[in-house]
Amino acid sequence: MRQLLQGQEGAILNAVRRSYEVHRSGESFVPHSTFLSFPDRRSNRVIALPAYLGGEFETAGIKWISSFTGNIDLGIERASAVVILNSMLTGRPEVILEGSLISAKRTAASAALAAVSLHPNHEETRVGFIGCGSINFEIFRFLQTVFPNLSQLVIYDLHRPRAEQFAEICAAESGFTSIEITAEARHVFEACALVSLATTASEPHISSLPETPLRRTLLHISLRDLAPEVILASDNVVDDIDHVCRARTSLDLTAQLTGNRDFIRCSLADVLTRQTPPRYDGHRTTIFSPFGLGILDLAVSKLVCELAQANKTGTIVPSFLPNSLKQVCTV
Repeated sequence: MRQLLQGQEGAILNAVRRSYEVHRSGESFVPHSTFLSFPDRRSNRVIALPAYLGGEFETAGIKWISSFTGNIDLGIERASAVVILNSMLTGRPEVILEGSLISAKRTAASAALAAVSLHPNHEETRVGFIGCGSINFEIFRFLQTVFPNLSQLVIYDLHRPRAEQFAEICAAESGFTSIEITAEARHVFEACALVSLATTASEPHISSLPETPLRRTLLHISLRDLAPEVILASDNVVDDIDHVCRARTSLDLTAQLTGNRDFIRCSLADVLTRQTPPRYDGHRTTIFSPFGLGILDLAVSKLVCELAQANKTGTIVPSFLPNSLKQVCTV
């Protein structure tokens, strides 16, 4: 999977963009995600994201992704996943894929696509990261693709050793020599106009943003970092209004507080299709909050299948499905 997706940032960005556009046109179906939680292990969960994506993709499937925060202490990735694609002709499962890499890549592509669409400075040289895990590292990779002038990072993590490791990996990947590790998340907002938040927070922990003359863009990837006060004071763009106002996200809490969703201006697809402007002039801060739609996993999985076929990789299991009743009765 890593080999197939290496260097494919442009193709992944295009697949994610098209999936948003197809979704806006109504050629998709995305049921609400199902959260499996555990009464005695509240920080752990497994999520099912079923979806259908039409247009040129014409595929259906599901991502089954787990998040066990204790994995970090075990030295393994927090998230693991599988993706299953089903035939649109017979409904039979056709492909089983390792899903955590697909999930990370599609999340990063979505964030980068939002950044280049919403951020007013396309010559941006500096980006801030709050949370130094694998998701923000992938976002860093994709931001380099859409902002070729990036050369400086300001990063924060609750655990400084993780921030130091993140800085080392980013420097080795990009050659950046200006990487600042800060002891306070607030400094990231003060120093950077473009900030990506990808943490494991389950409740809002940022109740205000420092004043800045900069026109700021926040990629609120982890969805639960910002208090309703911050949401209400900002210009809000999402991937899907119905989906993002669920599961006690910051926007769900804001909707509960206000009794409406009027604080959400539009979807990213509205901006991509030029149905609405990228920013609202009344706010200096624009926040992109993506719930993470299953159609993105399908789009990138479809790309992986095409790349695998072109490279003649993957394993065919001819006996995976049982024989038909007719075949069984004639044996």
